[in-house]
Amino acid sequence: MAAPRLALSVFVLMLAVIALSEGLRGPGPKTCCQRYNEKPVPKERVVGYAQTSQRCAKPAILLKTVAGRQLCVRPSAVWVKELISYLDTKYTPGENTQV
Repeated sequence: MAAPRLALSVFVLMLAVIALSEGLRGPGPKTCCQRYNEKPVPKERVVGYAQTSQRCAKPAILLKTVAGRQLCVRPSAVWVKELISYLDTKYTPGENTQV
């Protein structure tokens, strides 16, 4: 009689530990990329960028276009690095844009 109670107690405890550990991880990433856009995008068409979550299977950069679309691009591509550098210098915090 004691063995089934012990097994049930251990099982319930294991379920509680699993539920707690899953809850602490938080929600998954909002956007992950399955494919990359390989064609370079003109810098005039891009208004911003964001890096995907580290929990995504493929690392990627999300480019936001003037049309409001999001494109997944490979972060290691030379044209992507140049575009990010351009965007970072274009939108420097505290910069006075009025002439």
